[in-house]
Amino acid sequence: MREGPVAGAEQGPEDRAKAGPGVDAGGGPKGGPGGKGGPPRRRGPTLAQQEARAGLALLSPTLIVVVTMVVLPILWTIVIAFQDLRLRNLRTRLFDFEFTLKNFDTVLTSPGFLEGLKVTLIYSIVGTVLSIALGLVAALVVRKPFKGRTLVRASMLLPYVAPVVAVTFVWQIMLNPELGIINAIGVDLLGWKESIPFLEQRTGTLSIFGFDLGVPTALIVVILYQAWRYFPFSFLFILARLQALPGELDEAARVDGASPLQRFWRITLPQLQGVIALLTVLRFIWTFNEFDDIFLLTQGGAGTEVVSVRVFRYLTGRGDLGAAAALSLVLALALALFLYLYFRFFVGRVKEADAI
Repeated sequence: MREGPVAGAEQGPEDRAKAGPGVDAGGGPKGGPGGKGGPPRRRGPTLAQQEARAGLALLSPTLIVVVTMVVLPILWTIVIAFQDLRLRNLRTRLFDFEFTLKNFDTVLTSPGFLEGLKVTLIYSIVGTVLSIALGLVAALVVRKPFKGRTLVRASMLLPYVAPVVAVTFVWQIMLNPELGIINAIGVDLLGWKESIPFLEQRTGTLSIFGFDLGVPTALIVVILYQAWRYFPFSFLFILARLQALPGELDEAARVDGASPLQRFWRITLPQLQGVIALLTVLRFIWTFNEFDDIFLLTQGGAGTEVVSVRVFRYLTGRGDLGAAAALSLVLALALALFLYLYFRFFVGRVKEADAI
């Protein structure tokens, strides 16, 4: 029995021509498996595109806050720094955009600028070193368990969490030449000839083996205050790193007969270099821009006028917005330069020591 042609078998050109434009070679309409005509459907976004859009949507609030609160004020400060803008002509000349370098000439050639920069560097470097050193000592003291350790740890945080106005008021009372306990102890017990106005005295005299040395009294006091107030910040970072150190190395060194000082210098301290480098950067940045502590203690007098206090005086004392903004930019550039030198010559050595 002879079989006929199978439905859907291959057809020739003549059969396809008879089928018409809307029908495929098998007799069905064009347009895909559904049998519908028209162009093919567009593909939707891929998974990577969807994740990118979702991430951008989640970051948008933070980006808006950063741009509004950080980027725009910085750009506006740069614009003001190149304008002759004062409080008295703020309404009329705010959007004049007449740029000039007069403000930079004013702040860079003004009397006391180099002295203020020197005081700022001394205050920042010595204060940073002292605060980290005190934090290191405090962390080592409470590293091992002992009775009352929790209370001691909590009390060490008090200078950092206490209101700055209250703390500075306490220091002012303690150092008062008439009512302060420091002068009372010095005069009654230590044999001082007279009370010392610690916060008002620019230069004092220190006698050592018959030699009289001039010391910047007020500057030393504000540096000690800064180190005392902010050492708990370093204390927390260093203590957290100490708790994570493995005890095997220290135990092996103890078995080999190493002294406590040798164990600290050879084993503990090298493992703290990373966190100390981080603390140095953070504390130097914050101390370099410090204003409230010094202003509340001495108002920038007696040789304690740092650059941030000069910015405040340009702004409020003279009403010179342009000069204040220009000095702020100079302060930021100086800070960036010092940080570059620090990362260039110190952090690289720390990484090399860690690699070794």
